[in-house]
Amino acid sequence: MSKQNPKSKSRKEPTKIKEATSEVPATKIETPEKKTLIKERTPEEKQKEYKDGIIKTIVAALLGTIAGVLCFRLYGTGEDRIWYVILTIVIGFTYFIQKFLYPQLKISTNEFKFKDWFYVEFIVIDFFLVVWTLLLN
Repeated sequence: MSKQNPKSKSRKEPTKIKEATSEVPATKIETPEKKTLIKERTPEEKQKEYKDGIIKTIVAALLGTIAGVLCFRLYGTGEDRIWYVILTIVIGFTYFIQKFLYPQLKISTNEFKFKDWFYVEFIVIDFFLVVWTLLLN
């Protein structure tokens, strides 16, 4: 006897399925429904998320600008300071300022994920470094 190869086996299975379905009426066959994992948002929710995103960006940009000006006033060129300590202090202060400022602006920080905090802190650091560098020139 010859061995069955995978191709011949797969050809025989559809015939068995057809036989089984011919015995059961089409109305009794259940089809699995596809569940959507993405929640549909209303236009009001989309508009609120858009406004919140703009507010988060503006607040982070302002905090970064203020931090850049303050560091220039306090440290000047910063040659006698360790740069990563200054960066860590800026990240820490701006994180806590944002944590308490966003609820005042009616933005829920409970819904923030790592990606959101990383986004706003990245903007703060970018503005901080750009402003400090421009003031040094």
